[in-house]
Amino acid sequence: MKTLLVLGSKPDPVLPPHAEIDALACANASGRSAAMQGLPRPIFTVMSAILTSGIESGRQSIAALAGLETGTLWYYARPKPSGSFWRRWRKRREERAMRPDVLRARLAEVGYRFDAFEVLGNEDWRALVIRTAGDDEVVRAAVARKQPSTGVAAIALGLDLGRWSRVCLAGFSFELTHAYADNPEIGERGTNMSKHADTDIAALRAMVRQHPGLCTSEPIVHERTGIPLLAAAGGVERP
Repeated sequence: MKTLLVLGSKPDPVLPPHAEIDALACANASGRSAAMQGLPRPIFTVMSAILTSGIESGRQSIAALAGLETGTLWYYARPKPSGSFWRRWRKRREERAMRPDVLRARLAEVGYRFDAFEVLGNEDWRALVIRTAGDDEVVRAAVARKQPSTGVAAIALGLDLGRWSRVCLAGFSFELTHAYADNPEIGERGTNMSKHADTDIAALRAMVRQHPGLCTSEPIVHERTGIPLLAAAGGVERP
């Protein structure tokens, strides 16, 4: 059974046995966590445009990627600003900072390498998540309220590519915590909960109904989504 491990940035990820991992996919700077855990080079990585928006956690993530590499790097575009003309006008500088070419330049500065660079628009990513969730109405509504996280976008991409009979999630907790540093957003917001949590949980609950090979080695993911838990010995425990 060919297994793709999709790794998020949660500290101390609960991993399946390394011998069961045939390929690795990463989200944002989880490549640093992968390197710390002795995991193989990612076959692909999905990175959000937010990394170059100017926020401190974005700069932290770029720094964590220094000297690392991936196969294909997928750019996860942010949604276009909404609201009044003045709100959209104030967001223009942030939009310019989040262009694909800016991400490439920032990664080059820290010596991050990739084999190919692919760009998908925000609506394309949302459609991908909805499609892999079986066009579920609850997911459609959740995605309309808040876009999925970069990690869930990476999971959807792995499922959609269809190269693996099993896609396993590790390093996910629906929180803002990072394996490579303390995320400053936690102090700024006064909470460690991700704004994407509700959308992510709805999407994962629907995805597992469509994809029997979806599993997780993280108990918290199993508890919140019903995704089957991968046992330490390599078997899948059904809820």
